Amino acid sequence: MPWHGAQLIDAETRLEWAKRMTWKGLHPVVELSRKVSNTGVSLSKAAMRAVAARLERHPLLPKWDILIHPASTDEVGYSF
Repeated sequence: MPWHGAQLIDAETRLEWAKRMTWKGLHPVVELSRKVSNTGVSLSKAAMRAVAARLERHPLLPKWDILIHPASTDEVGYSF
């Protein structure tokens, strides 16, 4: 899959491209995780409320288009 002419054919190339992206002048923190996600994992109701409180939907955009506000330092430590 090309990205501005570059072939993003391996993980290292994709990581380097992601590291150079910016949004409002900020660069993302990019790390490669080789961990396999478990299926069927869910959050408790309290943890889901904390996540949902960080989501902002725009009334004119589709339902999957959301802004996710960063978690505050006191929200770290969800139980999955």
